[in-house]
Amino acid sequence: MKNNSTTEPSRLRIFPQGMRCFKVIMFCLLLSGVSTTILRGQSTYNWGNVAIGGGGFVSALVTSRNEQNLMYARTDVGGAYRWDASGNKWVPLLDWVSESEIGYLGTESLAIDPQAPNKLYILAGISYFNNGKTAILRSSDYGKTFSVVDVTAQFKAHGNGMGRQTGEKLMVDPNNGNILFCGTRWNGLFKSTNAGLNWSRVSALDVTTTPSENGISFVVLDKSSSTTGTATKTIFVGVSRSGTNLYRSNDGGATFTAIAGAPTTYMPHRAVLAADGNLYITYGNGAGPHGHWSLPEPMDNGEIWKYNTKTGTWTNITPSGISKAFGGISVDPNNSNRIVATTINAYFLQDNAYGDRIFLSTNGGTSWTDVVARGMDVDPNGINWVNGHAIHWAGSIEFDPFNTKKVWVTSGNGVFSTDDIDATLNVWKFRVQGLEETVPLDLVSIPNNGPLVSVIGDYDGFRHTNITQYTSKHAPSTGTTTGLAYAAQSTNVLLRVGNNMYYSTDTGVSWTECTKNGNKGYVAISANGNTFLHCPETSSTTYRSVNRGSSWSAVSGLSVSEARPIADPLNSNKFYVYNSGSGSVMISTDGGISFTTTGSPGSGGSKVMRATPGKEGHLWVALYGGGLSRSTNSGQTFSKISAVTHCSSIGFGKEAAGKTYPTLYIWGTVGGVLGIHRSIDEGATWTRVNDDAHEYGGPGNGNFVIGDMNVYGRVYMSTAGRGIVYGDPASCTSTTIVSYIQLNGGSWQQTDAATIAAGGTVKLGPQPTTGGSWSWTGPNGFTATTREITLSNIQTSQGGTYTAKYTNSSGCISTKVITITVSGNTAIVVRARGVVGTETIDLRVNNTTVATWTLTTAYQNYTASGNGTVTVHFTNDSGSRDVQVDYATIGGVIYQAENQATNTGVWANSTCGGASSEWLNCNGYISFSTSSSARIAASEVSSVEQSFTASPNPVQENVTIRFQAEMKGSNISFTDVAGKIHLNDQVRETEQTFDLTGFPSGLYIVQVAGPSKRSTIKILKK
Repeated sequence: MKNNSTTEPSRLRIFPQGMRCFKVIMFCLLLSGVSTTILRGQSTYNWGNVAIGGGGFVSALVTSRNEQNLMYARTDVGGAYRWDASGNKWVPLLDWVSESEIGYLGTESLAIDPQAPNKLYILAGISYFNNGKTAILRSSDYGKTFSVVDVTAQFKAHGNGMGRQTGEKLMVDPNNGNILFCGTRWNGLFKSTNAGLNWSRVSALDVTTTPSENGISFVVLDKSSSTTGTATKTIFVGVSRSGTNLYRSNDGGATFTAIAGAPTTYMPHRAVLAADGNLYITYGNGAGPHGHWSLPEPMDNGEIWKYNTKTGTWTNITPSGISKAFGGISVDPNNSNRIVATTINAYFLQDNAYGDRIFLSTNGGTSWTDVVARGMDVDPNGINWVNGHAIHWAGSIEFDPFNTKKVWVTSGNGVFSTDDIDATLNVWKFRVQGLEETVPLDLVSIPNNGPLVSVIGDYDGFRHTNITQYTSKHAPSTGTTTGLAYAAQSTNVLLRVGNNMYYSTDTGVSWTECTKNGNKGYVAISANGNTFLHCPETSSTTYRSVNRGSSWSAVSGLSVSEARPIADPLNSNKFYVYNSGSGSVMISTDGGISFTTTGSPGSGGSKVMRATPGKEGHLWVALYGGGLSRSTNSGQTFSKISAVTHCSSIGFGKEAAGKTYPTLYIWGTVGGVLGIHRSIDEGATWTRVNDDAHEYGGPGNGNFVIGDMNVYGRVYMSTAGRGIVYGDPASCTSTTIVSYIQLNGGSWQQTDAATIAAGGTVKLGPQPTTGGSWSWTGPNGFTATTREITLSNIQTSQGGTYTAKYTNSSGCISTKVITITVSGNTAIVVRARGVVGTETIDLRVNNTTVATWTLTTAYQNYTASGNGTVTVHFTNDSGSRDVQVDYATIGGVIYQAENQATNTGVWANSTCGGASSEWLNCNGYISFSTSSSARIAASEVSSVEQSFTASPNPVQENVTIRFQAEMKGSNISFTDVAGKIHLNDQVRETEQTFDLTGFPSGLYIVQVAGPSKRSTIKILKK
């Protein structure tokens, strides 16, 4: 791994004899960028992962018996990791692999030099990437840097192949660190005598490949058979097949013979040699980790055997009553009779899900304890999405050699460990901090402070409001999810599809299942959120729904296999599809009913065409070797971006300060350099933002590079198995904010704090006055995006701290906290009615009556003022007299009566008193406690924002409000903070515009009241 600074490493390639070469990766300071008209140079970035945690198959663990806490994990598609015991996290080692080396993320085997634990060797390659390019990666600094020996011409690895959890295939001679052996899938056994630089075939072992193409499953060397400095003589090799499958050499590999009496029914998986000379081997009827899709290898049966290497005696030590395949096995280095082992591909009930069993023996396998059946608990360790998922595909298990009560085990979703394998109740902790192995398939960053929403392989996807914190995965669950979209002008509406389809109306907090016409594929949503499009996998038909997926109809004029429709971000009638085969762009102008051909950017590009946020008809197409092409007229014509000579993917992020066009990000080649590049001027100039230490193999399966729509400069990229990576600008020079405050129209004062009487007007106008962008937060959920803000008719509840955030033209953020103290009485408005119409209520503040009102049968607003705890009291002098309190507005904040914790006057359960009711039937009161009410109000605002939205906010004249469909027919009112209703109307459509021209400036409460639900938001009138 390269460290997380962004100095760019250089690479030195050295070509030794023959076709073999190796690449040395080291760090140097980037002294200067490339200076041309199209490339601005290299931007300094910090890189990390969106916090998900695990999510992929960790195929094995390798521990050192010579250095405490030294442990590595290898994965099938996500590279290799080293355990950082002090930080309780994994450190990725292969983030430097380029797109031409993406296969190195498939780590087939790991080996530590027992005599020099700083030396690490990795067999890396995936058969379907880079034409099967395979390498031995060599490190002498615990994996911080590597030299690369390309061995493709001699043998190939497949880190994501069948049997990838068997092993280890790669071994360092424990007596001579210059000697290594490497078992291969297709080419037999190889040996190196110069620390992995050169390799030759061991012809004495007449084994090449096996039906499952796993070939040699493990190599074990017996240190005791030789002395330090000389070659180890005794070598054991397991072969992934039934029949003759275990071989022994007593002369360092000069000759091999099949071991007599070895089991032949099953295939050997893993082996470990105990100090007493017993070789323990796990077996299964397949290469694993699952059953083979075409061979008779179901991977559902197996055994554990003990082979005495001194006497040749074989003993079946399979746990009694367990007829399953076995995977991991480890021996206590201090006690040869103490063994742990696992099943693999078995599904027994664990804590709360179905997975493998873990066994412990203290007598050399004569008997076993099923530690899962004995009692287990899974600790998610702060990564709660793993709840409901089991330890499965447990192909590797290891004692901590320096604390053998502690045991580690791999799983299809990560790594687990227990601190005490002997305990009656084992607690298995999910140990994946720093290890990110998901395969991201799509992602959206929702603007206006919205979340980051992703979909991934196997585990649905996630909704992040903080990308550095672990969060729950989408629910309901559907597994691999390929399609994701949100509505550009109604951003609370999302759609995702896997084997099931779900839509959300609250930015992905909750999801509702809808019907579909096929699985997986890709989706789009019209800008207004009313129309869904879906093209299922393997289908050439795209479907359309206008009722949230209740029914679908085929669109006409579009016959593109696995089409990826996109919606125009402004015009709800427009959709687009790029046909990479023909090079044509298809357009719909009737809401997706029909499509026609428009222009052509060229064929052979990525299907992931992008539409510029906030711009109608602006389209961008990544054309791979054809570069990057754009259209500004809905695809009628396209023009090339001359600076980009190769482009695999393109996405957009928040515009730079002072710019109006979103920032562009690509994975492509600019100025001859392949990487992630950023442009803030529509592609005229570009800056590379990643470096050679942070390439991650390129954008992988998901093929996306997407900017954050809320944080300038932040960019996300998909990978082939390293999760969602992101980069942030590393260094910033923030701008100093100078605070100015104006009270009641007076002169501006340079100060960070001020006091004003209730009812006055406060203006906050920090500087600088030009350039950059502003945002505010304050009491009662206050937000604003202008530099200068006005607080008219201010109330005591609006007092407190206001935080101004300024983002300068370089994307650097600074903040200033301003304190406003409001003195005097707070305006109190009680909205209530009587059943008879002559009832009276008292308003008390701190238990002192400040007003008494006689009610009518219709709701009326009753106004008073005061500071303190607010209670509304009712004295009932007859059975038919009752009072209904709608709400109280205290300092401009609405507190619903039915949400209050204390109501001594409600008749409930044949007695007086209770909570959460707006009725006063007995002698009693409702308490509107300042502290509890504030919490309730915050809750209300949060939930309301998911019910209907207002735009723009703040508003100058006309405000457009978008309602949920079920709100039609409800009453809508606009009330100022003093309780005065300025407008009463009815919700007639899901989108209505209201004229606020005559409204005084200030804060207004907008309430929609239906028969069973009341929702409220705040808007600010300029």
